[in-house]
Amino acid sequence: MTDVARGFPKAEYEDRLERAHAAMTRDDLDALVVTTPQNVRYFTGFASTFWESPTRPWFVIVPRGGMPWAVIPDIGADGFRAAFVDDIATWPAPQPDDDGISLLQAQLEALPRTSGRIGFELGREMSLRMPVLDFDQLRSDVRGLSFVDASPLIWELRLEKSEREIAAIRRACEIAGDAFEALEPTLAVGQSEHEIARTFRQMLHACGADQVPFLSVCSGAGSYRQIIVGPSERTLETGDVLFIDVGATWEGYFCDFDRNFAFGTPSAAVMRAQETLWQATEAGIAAARPGATTADLFAAMAERIEADGFDSPSTGRLGHGLGLQLTEPPSHMPDHPVVLRPNMVLTIEPGLEIAPGRMLVHEENIVVRDGGAELLTRRAPREMPVVGAG
Repeated sequence: MTDVARGFPKAEYEDRLERAHAAMTRDDLDALVVTTPQNVRYFTGFASTFWESPTRPWFVIVPRGGMPWAVIPDIGADGFRAAFVDDIATWPAPQPDDDGISLLQAQLEALPRTSGRIGFELGREMSLRMPVLDFDQLRSDVRGLSFVDASPLIWELRLEKSEREIAAIRRACEIAGDAFEALEPTLAVGQSEHEIARTFRQMLHACGADQVPFLSVCSGAGSYRQIIVGPSERTLETGDVLFIDVGATWEGYFCDFDRNFAFGTPSAAVMRAQETLWQATEAGIAAARPGATTADLFAAMAERIEADGFDSPSTGRLGHGLGLQLTEPPSHMPDHPVVLRPNMVLTIEPGLEIAPGRMLVHEENIVVRDGGAELLTRRAPREMPVVGAG
């Protein structure tokens, strides 16, 4: 298992801040304001399960020059003092009539100004973790500042991972891989999807996962109809295929990959589809090189699937970025190509329709390197594992 200590060194956050300063200067922004747990953690290292409470908003200001500032509820003051911030300002939240908005306004109006432009999380695959009405009020009341979309800049910073981030993702993949290996001998006909999911979640934590925010367990006769809703009380029978997709975290960073299991000897159609998926995954991994595009990855996988007479399922993409979130940009799609660069962490996720309305999907996690893709997951076996073959 990867030998990596918990926690990120101060130098990691200093590098992120330096790159943010350069990007803000280029884009003529006086500051960024981030409100979501992933972006707050990215810039400051602050982590807490208290994000599950939507009652209180949290704000971090990253100025064009200098250290980040935090504008946070009193309840978080002690925990935030250990974060990578210069100082904090607090209020006794919750205060529905003014939940930190006047305090945030005062901090923004006191910033040194060049352009008067402040970047917020307003674009694709971003969100504001504050009431929209409060954001509208802030934008209306603040003096001499304009609010603009900073999501392209933030994703630019987060797109290429540091070696420390890659190590955290690799550890998450190793943990989930260990749990899959522990789970396989326990699978049996007669178990329900819920039972399997409970067992697997326990194994993930026993193997070292910090959290398991995403776990999809689906099954069906020879294939399955969908891959995001589950588990259910459905009981596994001979002839079924079980699909498990896991997004477990270690130090805040996700793995995201799946495994398929055949209950009883799989049919010829299932074995043929499995071979196509395995080869399509190989094609996607081989295509993931610096200078290639996400459209190239899509084409490499889709061409292999179609050459064997299958259609891709209507999921819209065949993989995506991975990091502090289960899914991040870019998406592997034909119409919106993104050029691959070293240290981008991606999923390779081909899928096919084995029959109308029924699919098989496979997913691995990689990091793009100068010499080609490096697997972060343990490659799935070429033949689908069989439960109860004897």
